[in-house]
Amino acid sequence: MASQEITKTLPNLHPIGADKQNARERLIIALDVPTMDAALSLTERLESQCKWLKIGLELYIAAGPPIVEKLVSLGHSVFLDLKLHDIPNTVASAVRSATSLGASMLTIHAAGGPAMLAAAQNATVGLPDPPQLLAVTVLTSMNQEQLSAIGVSRSPQEQVELLARMGLGVGIRGFVCSPQEVAALRSLTGPEGVLVIPGIRPTGADQGDQQRIATPAKAIEQGASYLVVGRPITQTPDPARAAEAILKEIQEALNTQSA
Repeated sequence: MASQEITKTLPNLHPIGADKQNARERLIIALDVPTMDAALSLTERLESQCKWLKIGLELYIAAGPPIVEKLVSLGHSVFLDLKLHDIPNTVASAVRSATSLGASMLTIHAAGGPAMLAAAQNATVGLPDPPQLLAVTVLTSMNQEQLSAIGVSRSPQEQVELLARMGLGVGIRGFVCSPQEVAALRSLTGPEGVLVIPGIRPTGADQGDQQRIATPAKAIEQGASYLVVGRPITQTPDPARAAEAILKEIQEALNTQSA
């Protein structure tokens, strides 16, 4: 497909839920656990706190497509975080396969280049209820030193913006970036953009292996659509209580935003 045609192709966005001011609509809990049983047990403990659940590589490799289908059947919205990065034809086929599982959002690496991004986006055309594609810009575990090590001389924010502009050029309107780049990407995408933000750490939480982080309130203030939180919830003695505290922080930020 010619590039001129590609840019006319708009994605089927999965926007924030009907109640944009409901914190539960904004929180995605990362099920970074090694088995299906562990994932389902954790999901049951968090039933009242979560609508959105993230399935990443660890769980997907261990449990496969059935874990996506099971969580969808339980009424959850699934963010399938596979960070697809391959030749355009392979990524397009993987997007079609993910659609059949019922995932609501799916990640692809923006670093795969414009041809790969265009192939992924075009693969969703004509599919019934395709997932919202999210182009991953720069991982939150990477800082300037890490980028320099792989030959990228631009700052993290410059690299994020370059990759986001690439995605926008082929019709992608969903992105994953760190909290530090949210405001810049929001200005690029406008209100219709879907910005999913990992690297969220509530006040006082351990930073872990994340380099570019922020509190839930700060990310919402900067324009985040969804916040992804894993270890600050899932690796605590009482995940439900930890989730409630984060939901409270999100809700306070939303209330301030709408005041």
